[in-house]
Amino acid sequence: MSEAIPTIIALQMCSGVDPEQNIQTLVNQLQQLPTTRPLLVCLPEAFLVFSKSGNDTLKVAKHAERYKQQLSELCQLHNIWLSAGTMPEPYNDNKYYAASHLFNAQGELVASYNKMHLFDVTVDDSTASYRESDFTQAGNEVVVVDSPFGKIGLTVCYDLRFSTLYTQLVRQGAEIILVPSAFTVVTGQAHWQPLLAARAIETQCYVIAAAQYGAHENGRQTYGHSIILSPWGNTLSELPTGTGFISATLDLKQLHKIRRDMPVQSHQRFREHLL
Repeated sequence: MSEAIPTIIALQMCSGVDPEQNIQTLVNQLQQLPTTRPLLVCLPEAFLVFSKSGNDTLKVAKHAERYKQQLSELCQLHNIWLSAGTMPEPYNDNKYYAASHLFNAQGELVASYNKMHLFDVTVDDSTASYRESDFTQAGNEVVVVDSPFGKIGLTVCYDLRFSTLYTQLVRQGAEIILVPSAFTVVTGQAHWQPLLAARAIETQCYVIAAAQYGAHENGRQTYGHSIILSPWGNTLSELPTGTGFISATLDLKQLHKIRRDMPVQSHQRFREHLL
């Protein structure tokens, strides 16, 4: 593997309730990509469908294999790696996983992570009460996978608030951590960038956060601010509003210099209490 990591893209979307339209939006965006290869494209949480109800999402989950095949074909067509944000995968008749899939440039599904921490909270916005666990089954597996870009750790949105998960990812070798998200405007304004910077700094990883933005068909409003952060916590690229993509070229040589100069993981005194 070369020391200079090839390009990573974070795509900011405003997904609607129709999966086919969201796929078409992705197809249109992929046609605008830079020609650099290898290339990793990161999509936001709920990129495939941002439904009005859990029951509607359950219906989409039944067709998960078809949508995964479409994503596989897009990877092959464009010769890209794709982190497919989240999409619903069936768990049983009443629940689905919020699954984050990673495809390689041959269209192979190389890793899947099911969102572990579910957003059951009250927020001072028009939705007010969020209860993901009503329809979403929590995952229980920490996922790190090797790639041409470095070792990638997978997380989703609300996971961001649970630092022990991120510590476990870096202990399993993560150098890049993905955080596909659909943050609310209220929580985003308060906590989005501080939390992302904290996760990057404490793990000494690159953090790639592709986000949903804007007013959605389902009545939700999301914060946006897709961002790519360095292991030192610096912002390498950011898209506060609108749709489109940001990019950065990552450098593992610099990452490992930061870790050598400040070996925080070896200084950790509470290792036995973590995941």
